[in-house]
Amino acid sequence: MTDPAIFREYDIRGTYGRNLFDADAYAIGRAVAQALRARGGRRIAVGRDGRLSAPALEAALVDGLCDGGVDVVRIGVGPTPMLYYAEASIQQVDGGIQVTGSHNPRDDNGFKIVFFGSALFGADIGHIGVIAADMASAQRGGVAGEFGAGAPVACAFLAADIGGGDVVHRGAVEVQDVLPAYVARLVDGLLPGLWDKAGDLRIGWDAGNGAAGLAIEALTALLPGEHHLLFTQIDGHFPHHHPDPTVEANLADLRALVASRHLDFGVAFDGDADRIVVVDGRGRSILGDQLLALLAQDLLMDCPGAVILGDVKASQAVYDRIAALGGVPAMGPAGHSLIKSEMKVNGALLAGETSGHIFYKHRFYGFDDALYAAVRLMAAVARRGGSVADWFDELPVCFNTPELRFPVAADRKRAVVEEVAARIAAQGAQVNRMDGLRVSCADGWWLLRASNTQEMLVARAESTSEAGLAALVAQLDAELALSGVNRG
Repeated sequence: MTDPAIFREYDIRGTYGRNLFDADAYAIGRAVAQALRARGGRRIAVGRDGRLSAPALEAALVDGLCDGGVDVVRIGVGPTPMLYYAEASIQQVDGGIQVTGSHNPRDDNGFKIVFFGSALFGADIGHIGVIAADMASAQRGGVAGEFGAGAPVACAFLAADIGGGDVVHRGAVEVQDVLPAYVARLVDGLLPGLWDKAGDLRIGWDAGNGAAGLAIEALTALLPGEHHLLFTQIDGHFPHHHPDPTVEANLADLRALVASRHLDFGVAFDGDADRIVVVDGRGRSILGDQLLALLAQDLLMDCPGAVILGDVKASQAVYDRIAALGGVPAMGPAGHSLIKSEMKVNGALLAGETSGHIFYKHRFYGFDDALYAAVRLMAAVARRGGSVADWFDELPVCFNTPELRFPVAADRKRAVVEEVAARIAAQGAQVNRMDGLRVSCADGWWLLRASNTQEMLVARAESTSEAGLAALVAQLDAELALSGVNRG
């Protein structure tokens, strides 16, 4: 039986061999096909990352899609943004699915889905889960075997859509190599007038053995400047370090490269390259919200007054910086799918999450692409001159915690947030309830929200002083204690 826990807020994710099996991928393929056909779609692009389970999951997914009556364009191994590019650029393609575990542990895997240029999240993901469960129940003991138990999947099952009644004719499969066109589109992020200046840059690139390796090799071969590459061989064992660049320990190799080669800066990517972290020439990591502040300055030179969107976890200094530069700062909920949706609502030309997702609508498509963000950073540095480190020094000094994540039972994580919110409101505090609660105080602000992907609470705090930060964290901990939670 398909485990409902794998259907998350903005993607589908589980652990292969524990609660995610090939048969689940088949059921998800059938469900996605039914949902796409219901919206008038008939053709979908499919890509995958380099995880060990990805080939089997992709094969089962494609079988399910075809048996569900849609044609499939397989684009092979590559970063998730390459799948988004394929969905946006291949004629008569109505949707896309990337088989990816993103930055999760190596045995995890899952699916990111887009229909007609929009990411599926929330109720749409839940709907896919309901249809997949129906498919699994209907096929249990039949040609597709026991769903959720790792049984073989039929390759040519033709049947009526559950609840639809119309006979589904098996879709066709074709293969397209979109990597060259995708890389060429990335290169367009560096305008011709900046090529000479960018030729002086010396940059390190850490692919982390993730899905972006081949794309990074092809991209850096075309870009001006001097490029030093780490771990571009795609390897689902992730032999050098885990592909989550927001964890400081995973930046050690890149930081050492930048120091030993005296590079201007380095860029590191997660397992499917939709997130980026920058290491400046002094070895300091620049996280997503800080990078957004730097990139905003460059964009506002071309687009004065543009709306620039950050997430609820972002530093207040980022919003203040955007406003000071003449932009219109906006805050959105955390989550890549939610940010993309919010960008369409408020017309933002640039957005960024603290986790490292950077979204360009200006001269691009509006989806999160870490490789494109790296190219636009190159362009910004070339136009501005000087170093990334000096540029970073211009941001206000803030004292903040990292993202604090601590386990809470599934039936308590949202209840705890609501309990704290009620007590804080009774105290007359200034609270933003967009995503959890963000509490503004004289010393700064603190955040508490339920994770959309794990059974955890997420917290963060920021102040202009160390003493202020300690006071904020103490307030947060006191509120958690009143709800029976200890961060540890």
